[in-house]
Amino acid sequence: MQPFITLLNEELLNTIRKLHMPETLKQSMMYSLEAGGKRIRPLLIFATLEGFGMDGKTGLPVALSVEMIHTYSLIHDDLPSMDDDDLRRGKPTNHKVFGEAMAILAGDGLLTYSFQLLSEIPSDVVSCEKKLALIRELAKASGPEGMVGGQVADLEGENRTVDLSQLQTIHGNKTGKLLTFCVKAGAILAGADRETTEKLEQFAHHIGLAFQIRDDILDVEGIPEKTGKNTGSDKIKKKSTYPSLLTLDGAKEKLNEHVFAAKKLLAELPLNTDKLETITDLIGSRDH
Repeated sequence: MQPFITLLNEELLNTIRKLHMPETLKQSMMYSLEAGGKRIRPLLIFATLEGFGMDGKTGLPVALSVEMIHTYSLIHDDLPSMDDDDLRRGKPTNHKVFGEAMAILAGDGLLTYSFQLLSEIPSDVVSCEKKLALIRELAKASGPEGMVGGQVADLEGENRTVDLSQLQTIHGNKTGKLLTFCVKAGAILAGADRETTEKLEQFAHHIGLAFQIRDDILDVEGIPEKTGKNTGSDKIKKKSTYPSLLTLDGAKEKLNEHVFAAKKLLAELPLNTDKLETITDLIGSRDH
């Protein structure tokens, strides 16, 4: 799906370049957007649409919006008051280059503009009803009942032990809700029925947990040159992680369980799920 990633990367920067704003703010926003990344969330949108037999490019505005929200969350996560990280994707974090105040504002800009971008999709491309559904679902997934709430629970979980159920809830919100939105967005755009949409959401739940488990594993045994960030930070911050609760081998076993469950659900869907299966394998085996 490299052509989709190339198109997404180009459009992310073109979309920001054309906006009228202070130049420093523009450079700060673009700095984090052009740092790259796996682009898993946009790929899920494209792959879901293609599974329904649609042109993946139909989901480009939604993919741009999601990647902007994801990038804003990373900028804010890296701040000294949050995870206090110096590296992101192998480059100095945004606040190390532009200062804390500008990094906060760059994140704010990406978050708010993402919803403007969705609202401006032409109605002859996506109906007003579908646009409203996309905006509502993205707000839920990224807001206090989703990603932001999960980040709060993650912060409050530092320096104390949480059980496996609590950890899954934290990561289901912090990471899983936005991933789930991506496949649900594809279903909304395709006009999928409720049964298919619900099964896609169940699939996304499993890959969301698999994604986070793999993240936790990479923090233990990942290679910084590949992960693009320092490893061992979870242990330093005394965070509850899958390896700390289950051992490293236990975490790998749990990862495989979620990958298997995700693929089982894909096999039950009345779609061409080849690309969704490829993304599932990527999530389970990635090294960065």
